[in-house]
Amino acid sequence: MRWTPGKRSSNLEDRRGQRLSGGGFGGGAGRLGLGATVVLVVLSLVFKQDFLGMLGGGGGVASTVVEGPITSTPEEEKEVDFVSFVLDDAQSTWTALFEAEGRQYKPATLVVFRDATETACGFGQSATGPFYCPGDQKVYIDLGFFQELGSQYGASGDFAKAYVLSHEIGHHVQTLLGTSSQVRQLQSDDPSRANTLSVRMELQADCYAGLWARSTAQRDILDKGDVDEGLAAAAAVGDDRLQRMGGGRVNPDAFTHGTSAQRMEWFQRGFTDGRLSACDTFGGGR
Repeated sequence: MRWTPGKRSSNLEDRRGQRLSGGGFGGGAGRLGLGATVVLVVLSLVFKQDFLGMLGGGGGVASTVVEGPITSTPEEEKEVDFVSFVLDDAQSTWTALFEAEGRQYKPATLVVFRDATETACGFGQSATGPFYCPGDQKVYIDLGFFQELGSQYGASGDFAKAYVLSHEIGHHVQTLLGTSSQVRQLQSDDPSRANTLSVRMELQADCYAGLWARSTAQRDILDKGDVDEGLAAAAAVGDDRLQRMGGGRVNPDAFTHGTSAQRMEWFQRGFTDGRLSACDTFGGGR
C-alpha cells in the first residue's frame, strides 16, 4: 500500500509499556501442564476466545496494571504507524458509507499491547490473536501476531496485515448496526445455531473488509498484489485450515469463522460490489 509513516491516530491507544502483575495465569493456567496449555492456545486461535485468560481470571486475584517505558525498534514503530494509518483510513471509509445511508459512524479505538491486557470483555492475551471487544468498542492487537501471520500461516505483506485489522473494524460496524446484539440473542434463543451464526458474523466482517479494500483501490493507493495478499490472509485463517494445522480432522460442526474458500469469497464480494447490501451473509449466502 502507498502510505506515509509518521502520523498516529487520535483513536490509537498504545499500551506496549503496560504490564499486568497478579492474577493472570496464577489462578488457573499456571497449574496446567505444558500439553494442556498448548491445547488452550490452539483453541484460542481457532475460536477467537481467550481460554487461557478465562482460567487466569478464575483465581479471584485482581491484576494490577504496571506502567513502564516503551522499548521498541524502528521497524516496530513503522508497524504502529501502519496500523494507525489503516485504522484512520478504514474508519474514514465507514464514516462516508454510514453518512450515505443517513447514519452516524462512531469510531472504534485500536489498542496496541504486548502479551496481555485488560478489556471490558475480560483478560485479553496475544495468544488469541487480534480481537474486537463490543463492551468497550475497542480493537486489540499484539503486533507480534503479524510475524506469526507470515511465518506460521504463510500470509505476509502489508495488505495481509491491513485485512486483519479491517476485519476487526468490521465487527465494530456490526456492533453499531445492531447486528452483533441480534446475533447474540439468536444464539441464546437457539444454542444449536450458535456456531452457524458465528460463521455468518465472521464472513460478514470479511465482506466489510472487502468494502474498505475497494475504496483503497478506487483511490489508487494499492500496490500490485495487495488484493492477493488480503485473499491469502483470509484463506490462512479459515477454520478448515486451522483445524488441519492443529493436527485434527476437519469438523464443519465446529466451524466458527468459515472455511478458507468462504472467507476469500466474501472478502471478494465486498471488494467487487462495494455496497453494504452485498454483505448480507445471513440472507442465504454460502
